Amino acid sequence: MSGKQIHLAAFFPGIGNSTVWSDPRAGSQIGFESFVHLAKTAERGKFDFLFLAEGLRLREHKGETYELDVAGRPESLTVLSALAAVTDRLGLAATVNSTFNEPYEVARRLATLDHLSEGRAAWNVVTSWDEFTGENFRRGGFLAEADRYTRAAEFLATARELWDSWAEGDVLADAVGGRFVRAGAGGFAHRGRHFDISGRFNTPRPPQGHPVIIQAGESPQGRDFAASDADVIFSRYSRLAEARQFYRDVKGRLAAHGRSPEQLKILPSASYVLGDTTEDAHERAAEIRRAQTGPQTAIAYLEAIWGRDLSDHDPDGPLPDVDPDPDSLLLKGHALFRVDREATARKWRTLAQEQGLSIRELVTEVTGRQTFIGTAREVADAIDGFVQSDGSDGFVLTPHLTPGGLDDFVDQVVPLLQEKGVYRADYTGSTLRDHLGLTAPKQRLREATA
Repeated sequence: MSGKQIHLAAFFPGIGNSTVWSDPRAGSQIGFESFVHLAKTAERGKFDFLFLAEGLRLREHKGETYELDVAGRPESLTVLSALAAVTDRLGLAATVNSTFNEPYEVARRLATLDHLSEGRAAWNVVTSWDEFTGENFRRGGFLAEADRYTRAAEFLATARELWDSWAEGDVLADAVGGRFVRAGAGGFAHRGRHFDISGRFNTPRPPQGHPVIIQAGESPQGRDFAASDADVIFSRYSRLAEARQFYRDVKGRLAAHGRSPEQLKILPSASYVLGDTTEDAHERAAEIRRAQTGPQTAIAYLEAIWGRDLSDHDPDGPLPDVDPDPDSLLLKGHALFRVDREATARKWRTLAQEQGLSIRELVTEVTGRQTFIGTAREVADAIDGFVQSDGSDGFVLTPHLTPGGLDDFVDQVVPLLQEKGVYRADYTGSTLRDHLGLTAPKQRLREATA
């Protein structure tokens, strides 16, 4: 093999405007057969893992369920536990919220998934900032935004204590081939700012020691959290210059936490469009972008930034003359629209004026072009060049079709990456840590046996 080895993962698109629902080839966003198809395709392509997002409340637009959320969001760990039975090597990554859950239950569910899959579980640790989501848990506003990472860090540390509470040898074989548990197994006691718990953890230590930890924070605080505790960062930087800057910054933070660069993989989100020719690929990409941003979606995005009802505006017409209302929020539950909306509106207006864009064309532009567009050879070369330039360690690919959108990439691009010697021809290990080249964490000695 030659060159830096590329890591690939697949994101199940589900709800949102990345999926082209109107395509006749599109299937169910929540049916188990859709999850199975994408998972088996990713495994056929020797991907590291399948990644599922999580949403604890459906977003609302002007008091109604946001149109792109109508399919709903099945619970990630339930889906992945079922997929463990129909896959053999593919890692299974669940997004689980650290703000509206408890360490004991999350650690138990993740340890169970790691056992069921024989060492293929991963946890994408996320936080919530809004009272809107908190209403589902009767905790609206109970946690200051500034505290969300301190809680997440303590949550993860507590989960690690629980996983480590079973030492090797706590489950023993008896004289006639049965099994019994050594007295004291699973004992724990945690005293901290956010959690004060003690007892016995009832699930033996996971096969990987700890499930692989994924994090997606972009703020300085989030980057430090990832550098200290994460195995993988799910990044949004898919433009090479920005990606290289992010890569250097985060990798540079590892030494302060006693870690080396290879102990953290940086995987940006990416999309792609393949064509028989370069021109064909770009035509298809433009068609997909138009389908992803329908008239209603375009107006909804604009209303979210402007904070005003703009339903009387033509999505193929110009931006409204009126200024945004900074005190009004019409789309709730979407982090994109909680930033400085006045600054965003100014940026959008400048872009629309400079390029002569309509509302729909503008929203299509700002919601992102596909990362890789071209023939299979061009896409393979672009991915390889990005990784070899230290823009990333690989990518989490988001197809635009559910569930068959990954098929052409696996059939056409993966063989070319294998030909280059920068991507595995087959799995060489059985666990997700094996796929990512990560060692198992050292077990800390159990101090509590209560």
